[in-house]
Amino acid sequence: MDKLEKKYGLLTAVCMVVGTVIGSGIFFKSQNVLAATGGNMPLGILAWVITGLLMIICSIQFANMAVKYEKVNGAVDYAEATCGKSYAYYLAWFLVNIYYPAMTSVLAWVSARYFGVLFGWHLASAEVLCLAGFFLIASYTMNVLSPKLAGRFQVSATVIKLIPICLMAVVGTIVGYLNGTLTNNFTTVVSEAVGGTGGGLFAAIVASVFAYEGWIVATSINAELKNAKKNLPIALIIGSVIVVIAYVLYYIGVAGGATNEVLISEGATTAFTNIFGGIGGTFLNICIVVSCLGTLNGLMLAVTRGMYAIAARNEGPKPALFGQVDGSTNMVSNSAVWGLFISSLWLVYFYGANLSTGWFGYFNFDSSELPIVTIYAMYIPIFILWMKKEREEGFVKRYLIPSLAILSCAFMVFAAVYAHGITPYLQAKANGAFSFPVLFYIVIFAVIMFIGAIFQKYGNRTKK
Repeated sequence: MDKLEKKYGLLTAVCMVVGTVIGSGIFFKSQNVLAATGGNMPLGILAWVITGLLMIICSIQFANMAVKYEKVNGAVDYAEATCGKSYAYYLAWFLVNIYYPAMTSVLAWVSARYFGVLFGWHLASAEVLCLAGFFLIASYTMNVLSPKLAGRFQVSATVIKLIPICLMAVVGTIVGYLNGTLTNNFTTVVSEAVGGTGGGLFAAIVASVFAYEGWIVATSINAELKNAKKNLPIALIIGSVIVVIAYVLYYIGVAGGATNEVLISEGATTAFTNIFGGIGGTFLNICIVVSCLGTLNGLMLAVTRGMYAIAARNEGPKPALFGQVDGSTNMVSNSAVWGLFISSLWLVYFYGANLSTGWFGYFNFDSSELPIVTIYAMYIPIFILWMKKEREEGFVKRYLIPSLAILSCAFMVFAAVYAHGITPYLQAKANGAFSFPVLFYIVIFAVIMFIGAIFQKYGNRTKK
């Protein structure tokens, strides 16, 4: 097998971390973080910092594994190297049918949401849903028919997405400080968070985790990175720190453009308009739409290749079918069709579950957050078996870093259960009702994974 050329330097690796993490989450999850804390700005900043720290710890551990398994690519392969083929299969099945399509559908909706702001559409309107479906299909079409065009669009979107973040971080902070809005927001709390200060912090942490996803992608270039054993961990740390600083400064900048009450009810759009005027606010909203579409494009690239990744291991349903590669486009067309289909299902679910009434009764849960927390839980066995198997590593790499990573993942799981389970339960109980979204998410998760188990045991495998 030919080896990949060592062509990337430290700067490229840092830019990859920043480019893959920063996307849509900071734009629409800032509102969720503020709402979760009841408008408590310092508590919200603490949530952004804590989540960023957890990301840095886990990214360091994955950097160590990426260096150790330099010929291996991605979280599924790290799982196979530590936990075995069966666990790697279940992780891949989860990524293909829950994680990637759920994230992709949310990005399609977020892109449509910010586009709809330009025309005054309601967030839960039929127009937004239809446009989200169009963006989903358009991204799929571009990735399948013209992968090179999709790559160029990704690079352009990475540059454009930094414009509103930098402008709001600098200009918003200055304007807010001068007119007193920033000071007022830091000293005024709109309402007490559900579950008290602790419950609000946990809810804010879980809300912010969506904005920090994407760092794992950077470990995929370790085989092409010069001096990978040194540069990859440095890139992950520096890139992660840059992201945390950018998020915190943007969060503060937005607070300089409108009161906490307005930001909770209307989001950052009003802050953009108040600071930069109608035309400037519209321009920045367009930049946000392009940023969201860029992240959607990156996720679509992953979701279209999901079933192919399983079929390439001769696992799952119809490996011969999903393992086919189109001769003219060099794309995994059958795998891509499945990715579009399952993403469409999750888009309909996300839209229906987040309406005020909800379409699915007890089974309404936030598909933009719980799947992310689930993958943190699935990292834990990988880290544990790393400590068991890698006996030649020193204390820091074998025990200290993975132990901190395990604690970080366990904290995320606890925060998710508290924020999406216990807190809604206490709130619903006070109203004489019942609500425990985490429980019903676990039911859906178990059903999908059980279907995967059936295919693993009785799937139509091909002989190699």
